[in-house]
Amino acid sequence: MMAARCSMLGLSIAPSGLEAPRWPGCSPTQSTSATFSLSSGLRGLALPPLRSQIVQKPRVLRTCATAAPMSTQFTKIPGFTQIGEPIIDPLTLSEVVKSLPKEVFEIDDVKAWKNVAVTLIAVALGYAALAVLPWYLYPAVYAYLGTAMTGLFVIGHDAGHNSFSKNQLINDIVGTVMFMPLIFPFEPWRIKHNTHHAHTNKLVMDTAWQPFRPYMYDRSKGVAKFMMEASMGPAWWFASVGHWLFWHFDLSKYRAQDHNKVKVSLAAVAAFGVFALLPLLYFTGPLGFVKWWVLPWLGFHFWMSTFTLVHHTAPHIPFKQSREWNAVEAQLNGTVHCEYPAWIDFLCHDISVHIPHHIASRIPSYNLRKAYASLQQNYDKHLNKAEFGVPLMTTILTQCNLFDEKKKKWVKFDKSKRDEASFETAME
Repeated sequence: MMAARCSMLGLSIAPSGLEAPRWPGCSPTQSTSATFSLSSGLRGLALPPLRSQIVQKPRVLRTCATAAPMSTQFTKIPGFTQIGEPIIDPLTLSEVVKSLPKEVFEIDDVKAWKNVAVTLIAVALGYAALAVLPWYLYPAVYAYLGTAMTGLFVIGHDAGHNSFSKNQLINDIVGTVMFMPLIFPFEPWRIKHNTHHAHTNKLVMDTAWQPFRPYMYDRSKGVAKFMMEASMGPAWWFASVGHWLFWHFDLSKYRAQDHNKVKVSLAAVAAFGVFALLPLLYFTGPLGFVKWWVLPWLGFHFWMSTFTLVHHTAPHIPFKQSREWNAVEAQLNGTVHCEYPAWIDFLCHDISVHIPHHIASRIPSYNLRKAYASLQQNYDKHLNKAEFGVPLMTTILTQCNLFDEKKKKWVKFDKSKRDEASFETAME
């Protein structure tokens, strides 16, 4: 079987037997309205020749050292408010980490458990609304409830990075319990997620997701081709389900020394299924099961798919081979800060403030905004910023269909349009 694996969708097709594990006061800053050639648009590569086609035209963009709603002035890439300048000068990830205030790494038990209370209350309110409101209000209820359930994942996400508590056992318990209603095995997720942080946007190695390549699409037929088009198109919101199913239940994907922990996580979600979901199905029937669990769960996966795609995908942000990959370029200049509506940030505990999380994953979620303010003060010109909405999703889903690793750029599914100028090359 061919080797590259697009793990968001859970497809497996890869060459050479490789296993592809697929958001202090304001001050004017210089952003770049640049002419990016995607063929030379490698993210932050330190070698100037690979950036030779970038033509920078400074313009003043008012930014603030907070992650609050920022300027509505957009770049010529729809949905993006700032395109980060490539990192040319020598800079290491450890230098960026050292520039952050020490307090952003501090774990506060009160704030951590407050987040737990907020999420549990939010989820309970969502289910109460589902119980009493008329059916025609269900779409709004599900949008809210799926988002609130995502808060369960974010709390477990902190625990997975040991940033929920200073106590390892508490982190393990909280992570496992928060993930159980989502039928998400905690330990398998933690192992693969840490690999994602170590290899962000690296071809083959990044386990959050791998882009489809032209040869994969061109050689595929029927269902496989349709699924590629859907997952990087109108059904992007469902792609996380494939990733969840493909990665987290197969013991053979994990080292022998991790098997016991993985088995505990699998047993935990199995127990929730037996003692919670089966009774739900029995007493409410298939329609009740869909109403009370499946649709909220799909709402959670909508955000899982969206966050993964938005925070790591843009026409000017390529995936790289191991030999050309650089940590600070991937984490600082290759990750996207996206502004979402305030209620989403509240329910999802600021997971959208994603750049500082990739700079140092041990920063608790309640300190991400303070860390982002520091990054704005020191490295603002290198930050990619976007606003969630139709323009942003249209850009990603129409311009970032396939990643051509030879040309080092994103291309479209349609062969006849793969050499068309993208938004970056059209910038003047």
